[in-house]
Amino acid sequence: MLDRFITPVIKPMLKPLVLLLDKKQVQPDQLTLVGFIVGMMAVPFLALQLWYAALFFIVLNRVLDGLDGALARHQNHTTAAGGYLDICLDFLFYAAIPLGFALANPNENALAAAVLLTVFIGTGSSFLAFAIPAEKINLPRPQFVHKSFYFLNGLTEGTETIAFFVAFCLWPTYFPELAYTFAFLGTITIFTRIHGGYNTLKNHLAAQSSTTETNPINTAIEEPKT
Repeated sequence: MLDRFITPVIKPMLKPLVLLLDKKQVQPDQLTLVGFIVGMMAVPFLALQLWYAALFFIVLNRVLDGLDGALARHQNHTTAAGGYLDICLDFLFYAAIPLGFALANPNENALAAAVLLTVFIGTGSSFLAFAIPAEKINLPRPQFVHKSFYFLNGLTEGTETIAFFVAFCLWPTYFPELAYTFAFLGTITIFTRIHGGYNTLKNHLAAQSSTTETNPINTAIEEPKT
């Protein structure tokens, strides 16, 4: 929900780093892989209850995640493969953070982490599954011209996810309460994405069908004149 407001603010701040990385001939996909490895380093620190160390790697992962897309656009090298790699590794990183808290305190955190991971599956599948038929029917996406694929907005997006991850690390004893709150908001996102996605696809196909019926293609073949 907040991504549309936060992204325009962050983009100018990343520009100097993007120029430096481009000068060093760093490739966007390389940055994506490094960012994923950095993010996964938070998990053992979470398991050891070293909250601030884990938070450092979580924040660094998000910075690198913002840089890879900005670098790809700067180099005019946005690709479907790069977008695919980025989103896959993002969702693996997101899932790893609740796991880290479950490992830190299984008795207190395991159930909340399991609930949150279940919701993550719902938000992720509704997010990605929509892109398949949207691409197939060439659904217009003016608000996502710089994205590798079409996706649906939601109440809980990247900004909200990181805000909760930061809160988890700052107040780890409240992880269950925070996780259940995040899961509740994520459930709303699942419902709105499925409902909105279904109706968007249904209405678009109905509009296409109506246009075809209004403007039928003349397929008749004239007989040669003698």
